[in-house]
Amino acid sequence: MGYPEWHKSMSPVQYFIHRSKITIEVEMLRSLLLLIALTFSQISAPAFAAPAKPFNIVLIMADDVGIEGLGCYGGTDYATPNLDRLAKNGVRFTHAYAQPLCTPTRLQIMTGKYNHRNWLYFGILPKGEKTFGHMMSDFGYATCLAGKWQLTSYDPPDFPGADKRRGTGTHPSEAGFDEYSLFHSEETEDKGSRYANPTFLRNGKLHKAVEGAYGDDLTVDYILDFMKRNREKPQFVYYPMALPHWPMVPTPHSKVWSDPKRRLEEDPKYFKDMVEYMDFVVGRLVKGIEQIGLREKTLILFYSDNGTDKRITSHLGKEEVVGGKSKVTQNGIRVPLIANWPGQISPGVSGDLIDSTDFLPTLADLAGKPLPKNWKTDGVSFAPQLFGRKGTPRQSVFFWYDPRPGWDKAGYTRQIFALDHRYKLFSDGRLFDVRGVGMREVAVDARRLTAEAAIAKRKLRRVIDATMQPPLSTTARQEVDAYGRPIRKK
Repeated sequence: MGYPEWHKSMSPVQYFIHRSKITIEVEMLRSLLLLIALTFSQISAPAFAAPAKPFNIVLIMADDVGIEGLGCYGGTDYATPNLDRLAKNGVRFTHAYAQPLCTPTRLQIMTGKYNHRNWLYFGILPKGEKTFGHMMSDFGYATCLAGKWQLTSYDPPDFPGADKRRGTGTHPSEAGFDEYSLFHSEETEDKGSRYANPTFLRNGKLHKAVEGAYGDDLTVDYILDFMKRNREKPQFVYYPMALPHWPMVPTPHSKVWSDPKRRLEEDPKYFKDMVEYMDFVVGRLVKGIEQIGLREKTLILFYSDNGTDKRITSHLGKEEVVGGKSKVTQNGIRVPLIANWPGQISPGVSGDLIDSTDFLPTLADLAGKPLPKNWKTDGVSFAPQLFGRKGTPRQSVFFWYDPRPGWDKAGYTRQIFALDHRYKLFSDGRLFDVRGVGMREVAVDARRLTAEAAIAKRKLRRVIDATMQPPLSTTARQEVDAYGRPIRKK
C-alpha cells in the first residue's frame, strides 16, 4: 500500500481513518454547497417533472399533534384508522419537522420562508406577503382556505404594546384564495368558539355561535361543497384544522355531547376524543371526495403545525411521551406527514428530512410550474419522493424560533439551531444526538466529541451561518421581549 511522503509515519489503519475523515468532510461540504444553492433560491423552471399531475391537491394541517398521536407512527393511545389507512396506502415520512408553535409554522408553510425572513409578531402574517394561495391561484387552480386562521390579529386590547400590533396582519380575503371559511379571522376577543357552537368568518360574512354545530364538521361540509361546485377545475384546498388544539372539550362522539350544557366543558380527558374526532373528520373528508367522484384525481397531504400539548402524556410504542408543544425538543418539532393519491403514489416510508418551508416549492412542482418570477424560498421540493424518486433531499433542517412579541410569550427566548438525521446543533454551541425515529435527544459532551460528532458540528455550524444571511426581518435583526421592547445585549 503506497502513501504520500508526509504520511510515512502513519500505520495503514491510521492512514485509512485519516482518508475516511477527509472523504466524509468532502461529501458533507458538497451537500452543504448544494443546500446553499437551493436555499432561498429563485427557480425559473420546475425542479421536478412529476410523472402525474394531480388535478386537485388537499393540504390538511392538524393543530397540536405530534407523531405519538397516530397509530401509523407507533402511537398506542388513540384510534386513528383513517389516517393509518392513508399512510398504509401512501407515503409516510418519518423525519418531518415543524416549528414548536402554530404561527411560526403557519408563516413558513404558506410563504416558503424561514421565520427570520418575515417574522414580525405572533399571530401575524405580514401584509403583502405572497402565499401559496396566490401562487396556486395564479397557476389556474380554484383555491379554498378553510379552518383556523389567527394571522390577522392576536394581542388582546389591554396587552402592553398591542396598539402597535393589533390588526396589522393579513386578512384572509388578502391571502390569495378564492374563498375562505375561518375561525379567528379578526380580533382575538371576538373569535368565539372553534368547536361547539362555532363562530367563523365565511367570505366576509360573520357567523356567530352557530347553535348545535361543531366547527370542524362545518369546515369539512364547506370544503366538500367548494370541491363539488368546482369539480371541473383543478383545485387547491388548504385546511388548517382546529382540532385537536386546546381547549380540550367534548366532540360529537363524546358521551356528554348529548347534554348541550356540557359541550364546552374543559378537561384534558377529552383530548383522546379530540384526536379520534380529528381522524374521523379526515375520514369524512376523504369519503366525501370519493362521493363527488374526485378521489382518483386528488392528492391528499396530512401534516401538523407542532407537537402535542404539554398537558398530555401519550405513548410511542413503549416510550412515554410528554407533549412538547412550544419546546424545541423532538417532542415539540417532530410531526406526522402523510401523502396519499390512489393509483399514483405507491405505498412506502421515507426517512428524508422535510420542513414546513418545503411545501410551497413542492406544490409548484406538483402543478408542473416554476415558482413565479422573483419569488424566493428556503424550501426544497419533496415532490420526487412522493413518486418513489430520490430527488434532492435536504441534508439538514434549520430553525429560527422566537415567538415574541405577543400575548403570553413572556417566557420565551430566541433559539437558532440546525439538525440532520444524527445531530442537532444550537447557535450557542450545544450539540445533541438525535438519531432514531423516536424522541431521542441526548446532550453530547463538547469535550469528548467523536470524529463523527465533530464533523457534524462543523457541518451544522456552516448551515446556520449560511442560512442566517440576509434578508432578515426587523424583528430578526433586533431581538425584542414579549411586549415588543428591544432587548439590549450586555
